[in-house]
Amino acid sequence: MSTAPDPLHALARTHLPPDLADRWIALLRPAAHLRKAEPADPVVGRLGGLPRLPEGVDWPVWEGHGPLPFVAAVDCAALPRETLDVPLPADGRLAFFYYGDEDDDALVDTADPDTWAGARVLHLPPESATAPERPAPAGLTPFPEVPLTVRTGPSAPDFDSLALTAAFGEDELPDAFKRAVWSHQSGVAHQIGGHAQSVQTAVEIVVAHGALGGGDLSWEDPRIEKEAEGWVLLAQLDSDEDADVMWGDGGALYWLIRPDDLAAGRFEKAMFTWQCC
Repeated sequence: MSTAPDPLHALARTHLPPDLADRWIALLRPAAHLRKAEPADPVVGRLGGLPRLPEGVDWPVWEGHGPLPFVAAVDCAALPRETLDVPLPADGRLAFFYYGDEDDDALVDTADPDTWAGARVLHLPPESATAPERPAPAGLTPFPEVPLTVRTGPSAPDFDSLALTAAFGEDELPDAFKRAVWSHQSGVAHQIGGHAQSVQTAVEIVVAHGALGGGDLSWEDPRIEKEAEGWVLLAQLDSDEDADVMWGDGGALYWLIRPDDLAAGRFEKAMFTWQCC
């Protein structure tokens, strides 16, 4: 685990007047940034492969469609819980599953509760680390396994996020600064906690819309922004060539949760959304 010098502070100081830089830096949130582990790196999780599910834990299934492919798992005890601002479990592993069958037109839609079974996050007990790998259900081909290590560091809010709008109002940030931040954020971006890097609409807004009923609910409903304030990013899992995963056209998977549900271990309350270009 490493803590690298923070380039986001430097970008703000380079491109923004001091008062705007201070305001923007104050919005940064700590995140556990995950990347492919090199041989000397400590491993905190992995993309793909087969999950280690303890006896009595079934492989998640979306009834009427089939088993959910295993996407990733992280070891909670190996994550930098003390530096994050979300109450992660002290131990056990978080395992993420998502139904992304290219041969099936079914999609998980945050606005349609009938599809929510197509994405799951399980909090597995610590002893699951020594459980045997569960063979994949018939017809399911695992993604290639990629070990993950972690770097702790700040994460930036999207430029159309509620947090940024509240802090800056009508003050417009320079295009050169936006381009510099986007360049810094380019590449594969897996992370636990922090600000999500939304591909389209802020994922907090999308989840809030679904939590309030989705369907025909107007996106202009004033309750949505208030509801969105109550959700935090649990995990963002990006498209990744090393694991042979591509979510749509260069998209990402997101799991969000309310902080009180996270603290209480109610992972069944987490909500999922995905976005692509």
